[in-house]
Amino acid sequence: MRSPASRRKAVEPPIDLRAFDLLSLTMALVLGLHAPHLPWWLSMALALTLGWRWWQRRRQAGRVPRWLKLPLLALLTQAVIVQYGSIFGREPGSALAVGLLILKLLETETARDARVGSSFACFGLMTALLFDQGLLATIVVALGLLPALATLRALEPGQAPTSLARGLLPGLALSAAALPLALLAFLLVPRLSSPLWGAPSPGPARTGLSNSMSPGNFTDLLTDDHPAMRVSFDGAPPPANLRYFRAYVMWNFDGRSWRYRDARYAVPREPATLEADGAIQYRISLQPTHQRVLPTLDMPLQAPAQASLQADREVLADKPVNDELSYSARSALRYRLQSTLDERSRHRGLQLPAGFNPRTRALAAQWRQRYGDDDAAIVQAALTLFHDGGFRYTLAPAPLGRDSVDDFLFDTHEGFCEHYSSAFTVLMRAAGIPSRVVTGYQGGYWNKFGQYLLVRYSDAHAWSEVWLAGRGWVRIDPTGAVRPERVSLGAAAAAGDQLPWYRNDWLQGLRNRWDIVNHWWDQGVIGFDALRQRGLLTPFGVRDTDTATLGVLLAISSVLFIAIGLAWTLLRRWPRDPLQDALRELERKLARAGVARGLAEGPQHYLSRAARALPGQRDELARLMSCYLELRYAHDEPPPESLRTFQRAMRDFRVVNVVK
Repeated sequence: MRSPASRRKAVEPPIDLRAFDLLSLTMALVLGLHAPHLPWWLSMALALTLGWRWWQRRRQAGRVPRWLKLPLLALLTQAVIVQYGSIFGREPGSALAVGLLILKLLETETARDARVGSSFACFGLMTALLFDQGLLATIVVALGLLPALATLRALEPGQAPTSLARGLLPGLALSAAALPLALLAFLLVPRLSSPLWGAPSPGPARTGLSNSMSPGNFTDLLTDDHPAMRVSFDGAPPPANLRYFRAYVMWNFDGRSWRYRDARYAVPREPATLEADGAIQYRISLQPTHQRVLPTLDMPLQAPAQASLQADREVLADKPVNDELSYSARSALRYRLQSTLDERSRHRGLQLPAGFNPRTRALAAQWRQRYGDDDAAIVQAALTLFHDGGFRYTLAPAPLGRDSVDDFLFDTHEGFCEHYSSAFTVLMRAAGIPSRVVTGYQGGYWNKFGQYLLVRYSDAHAWSEVWLAGRGWVRIDPTGAVRPERVSLGAAAAAGDQLPWYRNDWLQGLRNRWDIVNHWWDQGVIGFDALRQRGLLTPFGVRDTDTATLGVLLAISSVLFIAIGLAWTLLRRWPRDPLQDALRELERKLARAGVARGLAEGPQHYLSRAARALPGQRDELARLMSCYLELRYAHDEPPPESLRTFQRAMRDFRVVNVVK
């Protein structure tokens, strides 16, 4: 014999389509939030599963058979292990959680199943913040809670079907009411030393500035609008054509790729000598890169704290930048770098792999024969070739073969900064001029509202440095010879031909102005760590706010918050009941005639007694009583026209005679 609990479970009715639709919408939002960091095939498979289950449930109620659910569960687990190598960790854990959430929908049929699914969906929404804690992501997560709350509300007994918009309003009101308490918790709950969640920053570096460069590997980067760093200056910012931020100096070329360091030369050396004419002071807020390089305005005079100045005046931090990092630096915009070149550096600056790019070598030999010892003339000849030789700046260049520089210079004639800097440097080396490739950033948008220079990933750039007698290492940007707008107006201007939407002035302005909101969010919310929390009461004379003080403040604030909410509830003027007001008007008229309503007397009994006391108005009072009972109990909301008729009848009623 089955227990009472099992009998109740067996007869539990299925949820209606409205609640199931809201739950499906909630799970679709969870999947949409996680889709950017899930494999595309997994996102597609889960979306198809969710859509199929929604369609199947509308045709016929009932759980999906177990023989189908169990293989899908095993297939999901196997897919996550194959993709990530494990089910543990942020990426595989979130993929498995989202997959399990979608599979939960296959067995969702009762209110209990729907409540479990809604709760799990809320957890899935919050885990999306482990990947992106930006303002927009936070708002989307908060809005994603609304259909989950609407689902729970739709499961309550006696809920009448409403439109989607009206169904979301109660959840929106609850979220707004919870904001003050959430703010208190954000400020006062003791936190770990890491920002916000205490979780590491998202996985791979997004800057694209690795210690190697191959023509073509900046393509995805050049349309990435995410901020790479923000730079504030002590005074006016430098002009656009001097906004070069140095990252890696690359000497070694293997025929296709340039690399930052050759193992044969990986020995500590003093920074190259620098003769500076003036200096500029600035501060950089660098986004996480998971690398040690710290971009600095060309040319850095010294390294920031916990960093070192390398031989070619690159700046390397003592440890990888895994969280947002702010550092101050000083640089010279006009300088002379290493006016004398030792034989070791000259040898490095002239090395080329044997057997590569014969046509390029032949062209460089012709220039050397024509211009003799005039290295500056050879440099100008190369820039003239790029300017007048039919070259084109494009973000989608043709692929290059084994002799990549030959193919670029004599066949394709198209590329972007990597192609031009690489080809120019090879030409200089082949002509006997020491040269090297430098990668970093160039340009940026000056945000006058925030007073900082916004440098995006799309501002990543590559240029060359050549060594000229009497001048030292000189920066040459061959891309500027082909596309001057890249240097004077920035990356967006250079990409305008291929990406009109990206070049749109209105869109660019909106993007750049919105960044100040993101900047404030990063500083005020994501950057609100344990150190800033301890200084929360500094304006009030408390230098270091310990955990005990934070706990006391949180308790006091919570009590005040609850007291304010209780007072608002008690003192609030609730909406008037027009039907009850009309009945009370009749009660006042009858009370003046001596027929008062008792404290425990119901309206039907009272009006029946009044009819007996007023035999001449018995029929009129019976009609009023019948009308009242119909309006009160036959409708969820009384019809407006019938309500107005009843109100007029109550106002027009006059007591004629009373029988004692």
